Amino acid sequence: MIDTRRLRTLRAVADHGTVTAAAAALHLTPSAVSQQLVALEHEVGHRLFTRDGRGVHLTAVGKIMLGHANEVLAQLERAKAEVAAYATGEAGEVTVACFATAIGAVLSPAIAALRATSPGLHVRVLDAEGDHSLAMLLDGEADLAVTVEYRGAPDAADRRLSRLPLYAEPFDLVLPHDHPLASEATLTSLSSETWIGPYPGNPVHDVITFACQQAGFTPNLAHCSDDFRAVVALVGAGAGVALVPRLALRDMALTGVAVRRTPGPERRVFAAVRRGSDAHPLLRPLLSALRTIGRSLDAG
Repeated sequence: MIDTRRLRTLRAVADHGTVTAAAAALHLTPSAVSQQLVALEHEVGHRLFTRDGRGVHLTAVGKIMLGHANEVLAQLERAKAEVAAYATGEAGEVTVACFATAIGAVLSPAIAALRATSPGLHVRVLDAEGDHSLAMLLDGEADLAVTVEYRGAPDAADRRLSRLPLYAEPFDLVLPHDHPLASEATLTSLSSETWIGPYPGNPVHDVITFACQQAGFTPNLAHCSDDFRAVVALVGAGAGVALVPRLALRDMALTGVAVRRTPGPERRVFAAVRRGSDAHPLLRPLLSALRTIGRSLDAG
Protein backbone atom coordinates (compact mmCIF):
# COMPACT_ATOMS: atom_id res chain seq x y z
CA MET A 1 0.00 0.00 0.00
CA ILE A 2 1.30 3.45 -0.93
CA ASP A 3 1.71 5.88 1.96
CA THR A 4 -0.03 9.17 1.16
CA ARG A 5 2.65 11.09 3.07
CA ARG A 6 5.15 9.90 0.45
CA LEU A 7 2.84 11.13 -2.29
CA ARG A 8 2.99 14.57 -0.71
CA THR A 9 6.79 14.32 -0.71
CA LEU A 10 6.73 13.30 -4.37
CA ARG A 11 4.68 16.32 -5.27
CA ALA A 12 6.79 18.70 -3.21
CA VAL A 13 10.00 17.53 -4.90
CA ALA A 14 8.37 17.82 -8.33
CA ASP A 15 7.10 21.32 -7.49
CA HIS A 16 10.39 22.64 -6.04
CA GLY A 17 12.93 20.77 -8.18
CA THR A 18 15.36 19.91 -5.38
CA VAL A 19 15.30 17.76 -2.30
CA THR A 20 16.53 20.67 -0.18
CA ALA A 21 13.76 23.04 -1.28
CA ALA A 22 11.12 20.33 -0.88
CA ALA A 23 12.42 19.57 2.62
CA ALA A 24 12.11 23.22 3.59
CA ALA A 25 8.55 23.37 2.27
CA LEU A 26 7.60 20.21 4.15
CA HIS A 27 9.43 21.22 7.34
CA LEU A 28 11.58 18.07 7.07
CA THR A 29 15.29 17.45 6.76
CA PRO A 30 16.71 16.68 3.30
CA SER A 31 17.67 13.26 4.63
CA ALA A 32 14.07 12.54 5.64
CA VAL A 33 12.82 13.59 2.18
CA SER A 34 15.36 11.34 0.50
CA GLN A 35 14.27 8.44 2.69
CA GLN A 36 10.63 9.06 1.78
CA LEU A 37 11.47 9.02 -1.93
CA VAL A 38 13.46 5.81 -1.65
CA ALA A 39 10.60 4.18 0.25
CA LEU A 40 8.08 5.33 -2.38
CA GLU A 41 10.20 3.94 -5.18
CA HIS A 42 10.33 0.66 -3.30
CA GLU A 43 6.53 0.64 -2.94
CA VAL A 44 6.02 1.41 -6.64
CA GLY A 45 8.79 -0.85 -7.85
CA HIS A 46 10.23 1.74 -10.28
CA ARG A 47 12.58 4.69 -10.22
CA LEU A 48 10.68 7.94 -9.98
CA PHE A 49 13.50 10.49 -10.22
CA THR A 50 16.79 11.04 -11.97
CA ARG A 51 19.40 13.37 -10.50
CA ASP A 52 21.01 16.15 -12.51
CA GLY A 53 23.60 18.01 -10.46
CA ARG A 54 21.79 19.37 -7.44
CA GLY A 55 18.33 18.98 -8.99
CA VAL A 56 16.02 16.03 -9.64
CA HIS A 57 13.72 15.24 -12.56
CA LEU A 58 10.74 12.93 -12.81
CA THR A 59 11.08 9.76 -14.83
CA ALA A 60 8.19 8.62 -17.05
CA VAL A 61 6.88 6.50 -14.18
CA GLY A 62 7.41 9.43 -11.83
CA LYS A 63 5.16 11.60 -14.03
CA ILE A 64 2.48 8.91 -13.99
CA MET A 65 2.69 8.70 -10.21
CA LEU A 66 2.56 12.49 -9.88
CA GLY A 67 -0.71 12.59 -11.80
CA HIS A 68 -2.23 9.99 -9.50
CA ALA A 69 -0.74 11.70 -6.46
CA ASN A 70 -2.51 14.92 -7.40
CA GLU A 71 -5.84 13.08 -7.72
CA VAL A 72 -5.41 11.19 -4.44
CA LEU A 73 -4.34 14.26 -2.48
CA ALA A 74 -7.19 16.32 -3.94
CA GLN A 75 -9.70 13.66 -2.89
CA LEU A 76 -8.23 13.65 0.61
CA GLU A 77 -8.62 17.42 0.78
CA ARG A 78 -12.24 17.13 -0.33
CA ALA A 79 -12.83 14.51 2.35
CA LYS A 80 -11.32 16.73 5.04
CA ALA A 81 -13.38 19.70 3.85
CA GLU A 82 -16.61 17.71 3.90
CA VAL A 83 -15.89 16.31 7.36
CA ALA A 84 -15.05 19.78 8.64
CA ALA A 85 -18.20 21.21 7.08
CA TYR A 86 -20.31 18.44 8.58
CA ALA A 87 -18.74 18.95 12.00
CA THR A 88 -19.63 22.64 11.91
CA GLY A 89 -23.13 22.00 10.60
CA GLU A 90 -22.46 23.45 7.16
CA ALA A 91 -23.03 20.16 5.34
CA GLY A 92 -24.99 16.97 5.76
CA GLU A 93 -28.33 15.33 5.02
CA VAL A 94 -31.73 16.01 6.53
CA THR A 95 -34.67 13.64 5.93
CA VAL A 96 -38.08 15.33 5.74
CA ALA A 97 -41.44 13.54 5.84
CA CYS A 98 -43.98 15.79 4.13
CA PHE A 99 -47.40 15.47 2.49
CA ALA A 100 -47.66 16.01 -1.25
CA THR A 101 -49.27 19.46 -1.35
CA ALA A 102 -46.73 20.89 1.08
CA ILE A 103 -43.87 19.35 -0.92
CA GLY A 104 -44.92 21.59 -3.79
CA ALA A 105 -46.01 24.60 -1.74
CA VAL A 106 -43.25 25.03 0.84
CA LEU A 107 -40.64 22.26 0.84
CA SER A 108 -39.55 22.46 -2.79
CA PRO A 109 -39.21 26.29 -2.71
CA ALA A 110 -37.26 25.99 0.55
CA ILE A 111 -34.88 23.45 -1.01
CA ALA A 112 -34.38 25.73 -4.01
CA ALA A 113 -33.56 28.69 -1.73
CA LEU A 114 -31.11 26.63 0.32
CA ARG A 115 -29.12 25.70 -2.78
CA ALA A 116 -27.81 29.27 -2.74
CA THR A 117 -27.48 29.85 1.00
CA SER A 118 -26.60 26.36 2.30
CA PRO A 119 -25.15 24.41 -0.63
CA GLY A 120 -23.78 21.70 1.65
CA LEU A 121 -27.22 20.86 3.04
CA HIS A 122 -28.91 17.94 1.25
CA VAL A 123 -32.62 17.36 1.86
CA ARG A 124 -34.04 13.86 1.41
CA VAL A 125 -37.81 13.93 0.93
CA LEU A 126 -40.29 11.21 1.93
CA ASP A 127 -43.88 11.69 0.75
CA ALA A 128 -46.05 10.95 3.79
CA GLU A 129 -49.53 11.96 4.82
CA GLY A 130 -49.82 14.11 7.90
CA ASP A 131 -50.94 11.29 10.14
CA HIS A 132 -47.85 9.24 9.21
CA SER A 133 -45.13 11.88 9.16
CA LEU A 134 -45.12 12.58 12.90
CA ALA A 135 -44.81 8.86 13.65
CA MET A 136 -41.88 8.69 11.22
CA LEU A 137 -40.30 11.65 13.02
CA LEU A 138 -40.71 10.15 16.47
CA ASP A 139 -39.46 6.76 15.27
CA GLY A 140 -36.31 8.34 13.87
CA GLU A 141 -37.15 7.66 10.21
CA ALA A 142 -37.22 11.41 9.55
CA ASP A 143 -35.46 14.43 11.04
CA LEU A 144 -38.30 16.84 10.32
CA ALA A 145 -42.00 16.47 9.54
CA VAL A 146 -44.28 18.87 7.70
CA THR A 147 -47.79 17.99 8.76
CA VAL A 148 -51.21 19.34 9.71
CA GLU A 149 -53.39 19.54 12.77
CA TYR A 150 -55.57 16.43 12.92
CA ARG A 151 -57.63 14.48 15.39
CA GLY A 152 -55.36 12.43 17.63
CA ALA A 153 -52.19 14.31 16.69
CA PRO A 154 -49.72 15.22 19.47
CA ASP A 155 -50.66 18.68 20.67
CA ALA A 156 -48.46 21.76 21.03
CA ALA A 157 -47.61 20.83 24.63
CA ASP A 158 -46.18 17.43 23.70
CA ARG A 159 -42.70 17.35 25.23
CA ARG A 160 -41.34 15.07 22.52
CA LEU A 161 -41.74 17.67 19.77
CA SER A 162 -40.96 21.27 18.88
CA ARG A 163 -43.40 22.81 16.42
CA LEU A 164 -43.15 25.72 13.99
CA PRO A 165 -46.41 27.02 12.43
CA LEU A 166 -46.04 27.48 8.67
CA TYR A 167 -49.37 28.51 7.13
CA ALA A 168 -53.14 28.06 7.26
CA GLU A 169 -54.67 26.73 4.05
CA PRO A 170 -58.35 27.31 3.20
CA PHE A 171 -60.52 24.77 1.39
CA ASP A 172 -62.54 25.42 -1.76
CA LEU A 173 -65.72 23.77 -2.96
CA VAL A 174 -65.32 21.91 -6.26
CA LEU A 175 -68.45 21.11 -8.29
CA PRO A 176 -69.19 19.88 -11.81
CA HIS A 177 -69.19 22.93 -14.10
CA ASP A 178 -72.84 22.32 -15.05
CA HIS A 179 -74.04 21.90 -11.47
CA PRO A 180 -77.13 24.07 -10.78
CA LEU A 181 -75.34 25.68 -7.84
CA ALA A 182 -71.93 26.07 -9.54
CA SER A 183 -71.98 29.86 -9.17
CA GLU A 184 -73.49 30.15 -5.69
CA ALA A 185 -72.88 26.95 -3.76
CA THR A 186 -72.42 26.89 -0.01
CA LEU A 187 -71.72 23.95 2.24
CA THR A 188 -75.27 23.97 3.54
CA SER A 189 -76.75 23.99 0.04
CA LEU A 190 -74.80 20.81 -0.81
CA SER A 191 -75.94 18.76 2.18
CA SER A 192 -77.81 16.22 0.04
CA GLU A 193 -75.05 15.78 -2.53
CA THR A 194 -72.76 12.80 -3.07
CA TRP A 195 -69.31 13.72 -1.76
CA ILE A 196 -65.81 12.74 -2.83
CA GLY A 197 -62.87 12.91 -0.44
CA PRO A 198 -59.94 11.20 1.27
CA TYR A 199 -60.18 8.00 3.24
CA PRO A 200 -60.87 8.08 6.98
CA GLY A 201 -57.56 8.55 8.79
CA ASN A 202 -56.36 11.17 6.34
CA PRO A 203 -56.32 14.52 8.20
CA VAL A 204 -58.26 16.15 5.33
CA HIS A 205 -61.10 13.69 5.89
CA ASP A 206 -61.44 15.05 9.42
CA VAL A 207 -61.46 18.67 8.19
CA ILE A 208 -64.19 17.95 5.62
CA THR A 209 -66.33 15.97 8.04
CA PHE A 210 -66.05 18.61 10.77
CA ALA A 211 -66.82 21.48 8.36
CA CYS A 212 -69.92 19.74 7.08
CA GLN A 213 -71.07 18.91 10.59
CA GLN A 214 -70.65 22.57 11.50
CA ALA A 215 -72.92 23.34 8.54
CA GLY A 216 -75.53 20.95 9.94
CA PHE A 217 -75.04 17.67 8.07
CA THR A 218 -72.82 14.62 7.75
CA PRO A 219 -71.44 14.28 4.22
CA ASN A 220 -72.24 11.18 2.17
CA LEU A 221 -68.66 10.30 1.19
CA ALA A 222 -69.38 7.75 -1.50
CA HIS A 223 -66.04 7.95 -3.34
CA CYS A 224 -62.65 7.96 -1.63
CA SER A 225 -59.16 8.87 -2.83
CA ASP A 226 -56.17 10.44 -1.09
CA ASP A 227 -55.06 11.88 -4.46
CA PHE A 228 -56.67 15.29 -5.01
CA ARG A 229 -56.17 15.06 -8.76
CA ALA A 230 -58.29 11.93 -8.71
CA VAL A 231 -60.88 13.69 -6.52
CA VAL A 232 -61.14 16.61 -8.96
CA ALA A 233 -61.30 14.23 -11.94
CA LEU A 234 -64.24 12.45 -10.34
CA VAL A 235 -65.98 15.78 -9.72
CA GLY A 236 -65.42 16.68 -13.38
CA ALA A 237 -67.01 13.37 -14.35
CA GLY A 238 -70.12 14.32 -12.39
CA ALA A 239 -69.61 11.75 -9.62
CA GLY A 240 -70.11 14.24 -6.81
CA VAL A 241 -68.78 17.36 -5.10
CA ALA A 242 -65.73 17.93 -2.95
CA LEU A 243 -63.88 20.20 -0.54
CA VAL A 244 -60.24 20.46 -1.62
CA PRO A 245 -57.31 22.36 -0.07
CA ARG A 246 -56.71 25.47 -2.15
CA LEU A 247 -53.03 24.85 -2.77
CA ALA A 248 -53.79 21.38 -4.08
CA LEU A 249 -55.84 23.03 -6.84
CA ARG A 250 -53.16 25.55 -7.76
CA ASP A 251 -51.49 23.62 -10.59
CA MET A 252 -54.46 21.62 -11.85
CA ALA A 253 -56.16 22.17 -15.20
CA LEU A 254 -59.60 22.08 -13.47
CA THR A 255 -61.30 20.92 -16.65
CA GLY A 256 -65.02 20.41 -16.27
CA VAL A 257 -65.28 21.78 -12.74
CA ALA A 258 -66.28 24.99 -11.00
CA VAL A 259 -64.42 26.20 -7.91
CA ARG A 260 -66.15 28.19 -5.21
CA ARG A 261 -64.44 29.76 -2.22
CA THR A 262 -66.19 29.01 1.01
CA PRO A 263 -65.54 30.55 4.44
CA GLY A 264 -64.50 28.47 7.39
CA PRO A 265 -62.71 25.21 6.77
CA GLU A 266 -58.92 25.28 6.68
CA ARG A 267 -55.98 23.12 7.61
CA ARG A 268 -53.13 24.43 9.73
CA VAL A 269 -49.74 23.29 8.50
CA PHE A 270 -46.71 23.15 10.74
CA ALA A 271 -43.17 21.77 10.82
CA ALA A 272 -42.10 19.55 13.70
CA VAL A 273 -38.76 18.24 14.93
CA ARG A 274 -37.81 16.15 17.91
CA ARG A 275 -37.53 18.43 20.91
CA GLY A 276 -34.00 19.71 21.35
CA SER A 277 -33.02 19.16 17.72
CA ASP A 278 -34.41 22.50 16.54
CA ALA A 279 -31.01 24.02 17.42
CA HIS A 280 -29.18 21.54 15.17
CA PRO A 281 -27.12 23.51 12.63
CA LEU A 282 -28.48 21.40 9.77
CA LEU A 283 -32.11 21.92 10.78
CA ARG A 284 -31.93 25.65 11.55
CA PRO A 285 -31.56 26.87 7.95
CA LEU A 286 -34.26 24.49 6.69
CA LEU A 287 -36.72 25.56 9.39
CA SER A 288 -35.97 29.20 8.62
CA ALA A 289 -36.55 28.68 4.89
CA LEU A 290 -39.82 26.82 5.53
CA ARG A 291 -41.03 29.61 7.82
CA THR A 292 -40.23 32.26 5.19
CA ILE A 293 -42.08 30.39 2.43
CA GLY A 294 -44.98 29.63 4.77
CA ARG A 295 -45.40 33.30 5.69
CA SER A 296 -45.58 34.20 2.01
CA LEU A 297 -48.43 31.71 1.58
CA ASP A 298 -50.29 33.16 4.56
CA ALA A 299 -49.79 36.65 3.14
CA GLY A 300 -51.13 35.50 -0.23
